[in-house]
Amino acid sequence: MPLSQAVLQWFEKHQHETLLQHSLSVPLLLFCSIVFLLWINRGSRSEKSLNLPPSPPKLPIIGHLLYLGKLPHRSFLALSEKYGPIMLLYFGPTPALIVSSAEICKQIMKTHDTIFANRPTSSASKAFVGGDLDVGFAPYGEYWREIRKIFVTDLLTAKRRESFKFVREEEIGKMVSIIKQSCLEGCDVTVDVSELVATVVRNFIPRIALGESWGRTAKYADLPKLVAENLGTITFEDVLPSLKWLDVLTGLDKRIKDVAKTVHQFLDEVIDDHLSSRKGDDEPRDFVDTLLAYQRDPASAIELTRESLKTIVLDMYVGGIDMLNTSFEWVMTEVFNHPNVMKKLQKEIREVVGTKSKVDENDITRMDYLHCVIKETLRVHPTLALLIPRLSSASTTIEGYHIPAKTRVYINAWAISRDPKIWDRPEEFIPERFIDNPIDFKSQEFEFTPFGGGRRMCPAVSFATNSLEAVIANLFYWFDWKLPNDAKDMKLDTTEASGATLHKKYPVLLAPIAHTF
Repeated sequence: MPLSQAVLQWFEKHQHETLLQHSLSVPLLLFCSIVFLLWINRGSRSEKSLNLPPSPPKLPIIGHLLYLGKLPHRSFLALSEKYGPIMLLYFGPTPALIVSSAEICKQIMKTHDTIFANRPTSSASKAFVGGDLDVGFAPYGEYWREIRKIFVTDLLTAKRRESFKFVREEEIGKMVSIIKQSCLEGCDVTVDVSELVATVVRNFIPRIALGESWGRTAKYADLPKLVAENLGTITFEDVLPSLKWLDVLTGLDKRIKDVAKTVHQFLDEVIDDHLSSRKGDDEPRDFVDTLLAYQRDPASAIELTRESLKTIVLDMYVGGIDMLNTSFEWVMTEVFNHPNVMKKLQKEIREVVGTKSKVDENDITRMDYLHCVIKETLRVHPTLALLIPRLSSASTTIEGYHIPAKTRVYINAWAISRDPKIWDRPEEFIPERFIDNPIDFKSQEFEFTPFGGGRRMCPAVSFATNSLEAVIANLFYWFDWKLPNDAKDMKLDTTEASGATLHKKYPVLLAPIAHTF
């Protein structure tokens, strides 16, 4: 939740209370009054002497926080249309570079990648992942390189993905059976496809990452969503440590601590469970088993503490589940809203699979149009509209502008993927644009970065896209889809929800029709 939204929500909640009824209103009102009385649109002399990027007018103390809005990626795009594709904003006293073009993104992620390879920490990241112990937030250096190496060379290899193929197929098969049963109950039964797929993902990722005993565990079913919603929260403490009391006032502090407590309880249970049922060297290992083996290995290049293990496990668990759930909803929505795309996709899937009793994952490698549909969905709806921020370790120059050290960098992937200079008819959903198109997730021109880029690119690209394609292929092979109650001339809603990841605001509710072969 953006910081400004937290303030506004607090005011809405307490707007009918008198100052005597809520004594904390007095310091808050005094604070706001001081901010506006000190309205001075002047930078320091040192800033004036530097050629800094363009910047809109700012308030003292809080800077540009009120520009964030409920959907920061849209707010930043609107600002960039006035101030340019590289802007300098201030979140309190902290400088933040907002990048909205592929050319500048390339300089950040390739030309000056080492300078911008670090991550800033926040109150939420410190609470959930120790601030700097996981692959997402760890500082650029030996520890991060070794953690990423474990992901790339062991946890997420093609061989590892193949070894767990049966898990995905089992869980997807159960989903298909549930939908088939719904079809038998009537021709207009509404199915919450969002929840069905979320259940599939919540089942197979824990089985792969945490072990069979953690599949279908209802106790922590909501944890991935809670972590994803709170990990991107900007608190008052992040802006000005002296304002931490406002986090208590708005409830941000308690909310983050409550979720963090549940997170650590869950991770401790997972690790203790694996330690008490230690596998032999010849037994199949899940991700946690593999990490524990690294921890025991005296030849390991780094020390994996228990806190390190917990944060890496959380990366795999929460990151995978949240990304897949979010992307699936957008794929289903866009395909359904474009009947010509749905017809073409179903035709390809059914021709490739034929009349077999199941959709084999090996078949999916031959579904070229499906690959295009996934890419186009991630272009229009990148999971992270604003990529995980970076932090400059030294001052440098970008496009002739001075970028100070310790500047946070926000890449607006959502804006770049809709840039009319790069994409023809960027607002339209056109999977055909990726046919015979060399642009992919690892493009060196950085016009398409749903998984980030450079050294800090997400290492789970293949795992995520393969899993997503497997779910979508089954849903459109076995079933045709329509809106409930035979609604005419209507489409699925595409309203975005606020949060770190670009979720749909409303679930996908459709009526399935079993396809006759």
